[in-house]
Amino acid sequence: MPPHDPSSTGAGDPPPRLPADVAAIRAAISAVFDTLGPDGNKVGNSKHGVYAFYDYDGEPIYVGQTCESLRQRIGRHLTNQRTDAVAMNVLDPFEVAEIEMWPLDADMRDLPHSERTHYLNCAEYTVFQRVLRASAVGAVLNEKEIQPCPEIILPASIRRRIIPDAVYEQRRHPDIRIARRAATIANLARVISERDVSAGLRHTLLTQAQRLERLTAQRLAQLGLTPRATPPEDSNSPAL
Repeated sequence: MPPHDPSSTGAGDPPPRLPADVAAIRAAISAVFDTLGPDGNKVGNSKHGVYAFYDYDGEPIYVGQTCESLRQRIGRHLTNQRTDAVAMNVLDPFEVAEIEMWPLDADMRDLPHSERTHYLNCAEYTVFQRVLRASAVGAVLNEKEIQPCPEIILPASIRRRIIPDAVYEQRRHPDIRIARRAATIANLARVISERDVSAGLRHTLLTQAQRLERLTAQRLAQLGLTPRATPPEDSNSPAL
């Protein structure tokens, strides 16, 4: 029998720093960032770019831009590091199944510095309009209004799934997603009740509620259930 080691806890090796599914997703995200773009460079290393997030139904849920690098900006969203969208319960990283990126360094390289912000804003607005046209609810979760700009011709995008096969089916299960979405709505509603918030945040709450209603209705249909009839709206009720 080996001598007792007083420093041993008897618990074996310490657990890994991250759960296996989280580590697998982060590795998949890193691999997407390392995808080579049309210019031969890694897409995630593009300093300037626009991005969009999609849920497990392919529904667009968020649009953003960056001038610090797609890798850093998107990484902060998806690894739960502090961003406004995550901190305010606007965006639940669990909901993101796919990302699409438009690297813009090559398009902006020859632009005067004074024109770069405008170009980036126009690129973001162009993507925003595209995803709105593709959205089943006609909205995304952005709290801040994306200011109108002339739509422009964008370079080819890179769209990839970031959830590995090993965990994809579990995470996309509608009951899990309904529970997560309902919790996100509750947290967002609590934030709104406790602070003086923007009108945009209240619009985001409505969009989340519409997305929850749609997902729940889809789940009923999958189970062969018919939604209960709702009473007609009382015409004498005060308008909200």
